[in-house]
Amino acid sequence: MVKITGFRINDVRFPTSLTGDGTDAMNTECDYSSAYVTLLTDSDLVGYGMTFTIGRGNDIVCTAINEVANRLVGKETEELFADMGKTWDYMMADPQLRWIGPEKGVIHIASGAVNNAVWDMYARSRKKPLWKLVTDFTPEELVRSAAFRYISDAITKEEALAMLKEKEAGKKEREAKVLELGYPAYVTSAGWLGYTDEKVARLTKEAVAAGFNHFKMKVGADQANDIRRGKIIRSIIDDPQYLPPGSVPRDLNSEELRGKNAGPTGAVLMVDANQVWDVKEAIDYVTGLQEIKPWFIEEPTAPDDILGHAAIRKALKPHGIGVATGEHAHNRMVFKQLLQAEAIDVVQIDSCRLAGVSEVLSVLLMAAKFGVPVCPHAGGVGLCEYVIHLSLIDYISVSGTMERNVLEFVDHLHEHFVTPCSINSRGRYNVPTNPDEGYSIEMHKSSIAEFEWPNGSYWVGAKKNKA
Repeated sequence: MVKITGFRINDVRFPTSLTGDGTDAMNTECDYSSAYVTLLTDSDLVGYGMTFTIGRGNDIVCTAINEVANRLVGKETEELFADMGKTWDYMMADPQLRWIGPEKGVIHIASGAVNNAVWDMYARSRKKPLWKLVTDFTPEELVRSAAFRYISDAITKEEALAMLKEKEAGKKEREAKVLELGYPAYVTSAGWLGYTDEKVARLTKEAVAAGFNHFKMKVGADQANDIRRGKIIRSIIDDPQYLPPGSVPRDLNSEELRGKNAGPTGAVLMVDANQVWDVKEAIDYVTGLQEIKPWFIEEPTAPDDILGHAAIRKALKPHGIGVATGEHAHNRMVFKQLLQAEAIDVVQIDSCRLAGVSEVLSVLLMAAKFGVPVCPHAGGVGLCEYVIHLSLIDYISVSGTMERNVLEFVDHLHEHFVTPCSINSRGRYNVPTNPDEGYSIEMHKSSIAEFEWPNGSYWVGAKKNKA
């Protein structure tokens, strides 16, 4: 039997602050970073995982990963794979490590990196991409793989099992459809606060030409500036002249566009404040953005203020603007409460803010029960590679729909991964099909050697140049 014998941890940081990538009203200086772990065995089988940070503090997460990964050393892989829900429970059960959470903060995202590495190893052992591994599960296997503690008042295992059995019949057809069409995506790359108007306009035109029809911009620093930038984006995405050759405006009365404030071409604009406002401030500010017609405001206030989100949603609903959050929702219980309080219109899971695939599955199941679409947070480094798998699991096995769903795409740093995600001519994610890619998060060794902090070749050179 194959056993886990050890692990490697790398603190990898990319100097994205130099170009303004990732800048928003809250996060004004971002060096996209990966706390990266490789689980090793006494065979050729490995598992790769990571969690995402924006620079300083990445080393703290790496220290926590060391503690979590150490619990798996000596474990037989097939024993772990046989019941991934039980494996997740074991990973979270160290009482001393749990004390510094519990199930939130540094220890939780570190657990996410390690749980993702176990899932990556599982998929590699079966020669399947992660999404295919999970969608091939029986309903019983999928339920057994999820994290259910503390959420039985929102969904029971029995309810989840019944939901999944209802969706069984159409799985093959849905898989064939998404393989043909790709999974719907939206683009954020044009909307960073640190970009000039000229860069915003150029990147928006490029995104429209690439087939995208959902766009997101960052807001919250200055309302007048946001309206001006929003009008620049709207002037391009609403103008048929910029559509790709052969494209026609979409049907504004379709279910896909219902309630999304789509413009004349069927283009949709979303805005994201990255938690910068108090509740009343959020309501007043977003009400003032009505003329750029956003579908939703993302992260309008503190990510764990459940009742604040509910108040904002109630106040904005008469203006036709929804509320989305989840990028910083630190566990399944926060999502449970957001759904129970009817506080959000869109669930935005994050692949490594939650503690790995097992916890993500529980949130997908709750969202499906409550009928709220899942539009995952991506961008950063490695997140796009991760989340396409999660959206495919949601579509094929859990919710059974991708009609109103869109998955974030940010065109940064994909070249550092062995099996990077990609977008087709329809502005949709291609489905990962390499049987050896697992969870698609293996990083090139050359990228680690160049950007590992603080002794990678890039950072050593930067220090010399500064001196």
